[in-house]
Amino acid sequence: MLNLWEVVIMGDQYKWGVVLIACMAIFIIVLDSSAMNVAISTLVVELNTTLSIIQSIIALYALIIASFMLLGSKIQDILGRKKTFLLGLAIYASGTITATLSVNAGMLLLGWAVLEGIGAALILPATTTIVGSSYQGKDKITAFGIWGGIAAVGAAVGPIVGGIFTTYLSWRLVFGSELIFVVLILLFRHYLTESKPTLKWKDLDIVGAALSIVSLILIVLGILFLTKPQYWGYVAVLVGSGSVLFVLFLLWERRRMKHGLEPLSDVNLLKNRLFGLGNFNSVIQQIPLAGFLFIIPVFLQQVTKLNAFDTGLALLPASITILIFSILGARLSSALESKYIIMIGFLIAAVGTYILGGVFNVNTQIIDLVPGTVIFGVGIGFLLSQLTNLTMSAAGEENETDASGLLNCFKNLGYSMGTALIGVLLLLGIFGGLTAGIESTTVAGNMTKEQIQENLINHVEKMQTDTPQIPPELAPYSAEIINSSISSAMKQTFTILSLILLLGLVTSIFLPSPKKSS
Repeated sequence: MLNLWEVVIMGDQYKWGVVLIACMAIFIIVLDSSAMNVAISTLVVELNTTLSIIQSIIALYALIIASFMLLGSKIQDILGRKKTFLLGLAIYASGTITATLSVNAGMLLLGWAVLEGIGAALILPATTTIVGSSYQGKDKITAFGIWGGIAAVGAAVGPIVGGIFTTYLSWRLVFGSELIFVVLILLFRHYLTESKPTLKWKDLDIVGAALSIVSLILIVLGILFLTKPQYWGYVAVLVGSGSVLFVLFLLWERRRMKHGLEPLSDVNLLKNRLFGLGNFNSVIQQIPLAGFLFIIPVFLQQVTKLNAFDTGLALLPASITILIFSILGARLSSALESKYIIMIGFLIAAVGTYILGGVFNVNTQIIDLVPGTVIFGVGIGFLLSQLTNLTMSAAGEENETDASGLLNCFKNLGYSMGTALIGVLLLLGIFGGLTAGIESTTVAGNMTKEQIQENLINHVEKMQTDTPQIPPELAPYSAEIINSSISSAMKQTFTILSLILLLGLVTSIFLPSPKKSS
């Protein structure tokens, strides 16, 4: 006999069981990308770590997803989509448990960034093909609409969910609660159908997988090293080596296809102007979004001393606006060409970041952020409503799997680079401001200005949760120096965000119409 859950949720012969599973999977993955940003101060204190380390972990989560995305797409051709999905779910669950029980930053890195990242890279491509193969016609459109909507909801509620758990319970419950969804997915796994493997393990492009994974990791690690002057000599080596390896990856994939061997991904799709520019603009769109979600919590928790919940509230207007205008933007596409909606989106988002650049100071209130965050959210919502569909329209159904893998790879790479690059620019601006502030003071005591600067930098790295080791004479002025440095750095960083968005506006001018893209 059917129970109430099956009747209400599954409906017509349980046909929506598959999309229910897909929605739960995408929800927890997207939630992870936005919920923990508001817990930065708490993580720094409880795990006895620094702001730079937490920044690296957040960036590496998206980076691992990006790095393993192409491999995850190909493995389902070997194992079948259901086995790949369940394998990814098992790895993701092990990461969730590890992150929940973390006692230090290394354990959080392993659980959240590495294990959950690899699991998500297996789950996401399999989920896309599972939904696509389970429905036809209007049902397919409905299924993908629900799936995309739940992903948007996950991103929107992430900061407030993270804020509630962190402030009133524990940040560990963000990860722990995901196990509930994992159990529910396992209970309904029988609604998933297996696909017949089309490849064998010997067909897997191991060299291509290694080149793609290592190249992306080296590039982002090089960016993260910019916060440490003693490692600047390695930055060019890491970024340069990663770039060379990525070019070698592209050449290797084309060589395999030329010789009739199975590639990791059909990189020739990137030669299509619409697909190539669409991916580039997706990266450009993700960088400001990730940077926005990282640096605003840093400011609010360091300068205005907001807790995680209030930080989540400050981000809520942007989250809601992004969700609303991603829906409205999709409807607007019937009256206006997607290319022009994308251009409008970049321009509006740039206006939002420009406005935000002028509101940061020691007296900033949440209400002061609302105009800029809402305008930014409108622009990002328009971009999200168009970029994926327009980019995928260049691929054709026969290349849908490879195209989806490449697009998701670049989108997650953009998100990772946003957290890394924009976070680095903020920290470098803060450190530069501290240097100037200390130089302008007359310091007594037995400490040099270089020692004071180093101690204040460490104080900022600890999110100002410790007591800075500075001369007593400087103590009354230290908070003013730090907060002034952070406020100035925020203005500079948001100016850079505006320039990045304007770059997206310029490149989107060259987006061809789908019918002219080949």
